[in-house]
Amino acid sequence: MTWDGAPFGGAKLAAMLGDALLVYRRDDNPEIPFPGLLDLPGGGREGGEGPAECALRELAEEFGLTLPVDRVHYARAYLLGDGVTVSHFLAVHLTEAEVAAVRFGDEGQDWALLPAADFIADEDAVPRLRDWLGHYLAADATIRYLDTVSENPGKA
Repeated sequence: MTWDGAPFGGAKLAAMLGDALLVYRRDDNPEIPFPGLLDLPGGGREGGEGPAECALRELAEEFGLTLPVDRVHYARAYLLGDGVTVSHFLAVHLTEAEVAAVRFGDEGQDWALLPAADFIADEDAVPRLRDWLGHYLAADATIRYLDTVSENPGKA
């Protein structure tokens, strides 16, 4: 996956098993963003890592799943509401064996596989992630199911 090296704040990951999405409920702590809401794996960038490395590191920390970068088949950059910070949204397909191997970390209350459509419809899900997942699901199948992403499809 090619990344242009532009600065970004973090990355989120749609980790899918068929039509189901790996989600977790955030801690109910008013000092963190989106307390108690449904969220996707991902978080802030560390050091000089790229978007895929960031999202996959977070997947390993939060769910105990280590995947290679070449498993990422979708990527899109978004400009956040502050008009400055860029965040990336990526996607991978999981196997049943990988889901069975999940070892939930110490952030969040619990995890589940949730139908992607239910996440989008759930008002308890992080709002921008509902939108970003909707963009991913609406993408042409030739984009959604590529083995790799060769370029960043832009900002929204």
